Amino acid sequence: MADWTSTSTPRLSRFRMATMGAPDLDRLEHCYVEWLGYRVRERGAVSPDLAIGWGAAGMAGRRYLILSSDGADDVHIRAVETDAIADYRPLTSFGWNACEIIVDDVHALAARLRDSPFEIIDGPNPLQFMPSIEAMQLIGPAGECLYLTMEGGDRTTSILPSPRAAVDRPFILVVAGPDFPEMHRWYVDRFDLRQRPIRDARVRIIQRAQGLAPEESFPLTTLGLAEHGFLIELDGYLTGPGRMATPRATAPGMLPMGNAMASFEIDDIARVEDIAIMPPVVRDGLGYDGGRSCTVIGPAGELIELIER
Repeated sequence: MADWTSTSTPRLSRFRMATMGAPDLDRLEHCYVEWLGYRVRERGAVSPDLAIGWGAAGMAGRRYLILSSDGADDVHIRAVETDAIADYRPLTSFGWNACEIIVDDVHALAARLRDSPFEIIDGPNPLQFMPSIEAMQLIGPAGECLYLTMEGGDRTTSILPSPRAAVDRPFILVVAGPDFPEMHRWYVDRFDLRQRPIRDARVRIIQRAQGLAPEESFPLTTLGLAEHGFLIELDGYLTGPGRMATPRATAPGMLPMGNAMASFEIDDIARVEDIAIMPPVVRDGLGYDGGRSCTVIGPAGELIELIER
């Protein structure tokens, strides 16, 4: 199933955190703890130097919390208080658009979550190109998009990680941009990520969100990190007259609302010093663990935090 078309050694090894910008942090905590079974591992306030390092000085002093499942307490979802964007619509702007989480039984979760604050926008359905994999999609309390995904076939040979809890960890982070070839080249050239085929995809939730016709498709691929079961999905959103996809609207000095930032473990922080918002510094706390860290802006305007092993 892992039909890689390249055999490089990726410089990114795994995710550390998927960050959500949450206008109502308490509501997000309730939803993730009560309905997804996550636990809060750390609470605090964003330091001024970390906020400046993100290029979002206005985030200084904002509350944050870090959550994870009991199955994977070393890969986290971080939620940070940010200002709401009144007309924000998930899956219609460039940058990080979704966080995909491995689960054990997506059908049981679908039954449970129908009465939850999460909005189910599709599924569970088999994937277009890998029908043994089934996924459902949700919109969460911060406007974040979550894919909950399970392998219904042979888990020992799957490209997916094996879940260790009913709702386990993020394993794919999805970024969308207006120039798919540029975005693809940037991630591959900068980080030597393993490549898979580029496909013309029809993704119903994106077609609905952007008012695309059912037959319209866009380029999509995944890139593999060094550790099994960690991937980045690239979506090439359609642009031009009559198209809805636009740059992400963000309040001045703030992180974006919804899917806001991705944090990766990197083998050598020097690889990104030339494009860092601020020079790398040693950071303590959950997810950083005393490693040097900096943040860069990707080709679609997405925030990418790198943490040195």
